[in-house]
Amino acid sequence: MYDPTVFENLKVAFENKIYDLDTIEHEITIRNRSDLMDFATLTRKLSIQFTLIHQKEVSAEVVLLASLQDLADEILETPDKEPGCSLVLRFTKPVQQVDEQCQHIEEALNVIWENDVEVNQTLSFVYGEEPSGFLNVIEVKFNTKINEEHMREIPDFLNSVLLSLGVLDSI
Repeated sequence: MYDPTVFENLKVAFENKIYDLDTIEHEITIRNRSDLMDFATLTRKLSIQFTLIHQKEVSAEVVLLASLQDLADEILETPDKEPGCSLVLRFTKPVQQVDEQCQHIEEALNVIWENDVEVNQTLSFVYGEEPSGFLNVIEVKFNTKINEEHMREIPDFLNSVLLSLGVLDSI
């Protein structure tokens, strides 16, 4: 009998909770969803992007990743290896006062996520247009992998994502 991978089980759990926030609780609007299998690298990736229902300027994207090594360790039951997936959050937000806003963003996210993350910010603008501001893509990488034992934490995790969206909107 087929036993779903850690990725498959987490994917379903994240999809269910995020879609409930959209369709039942009406707290978010889902803007994009992607479920990819990369046959060149044999990796899996789920990505769901959304905004708060009344704050469309800042978006969040939850990205769940499983590498070939993650999948192989799980399927082959490699000794001393715990099967798991990587989790990344990606926020997008327009900024005008780069130094001030970027510093506040990093500080706020480190408070919300309790320094258990790596925060990277990438700024961009459209060449040829007079830049009135920049698009800030804020990537929050978690230092530990997750597995089925973390499923009970998904609602609290998503509440922290919603809190992050509200805080980022106010910066």
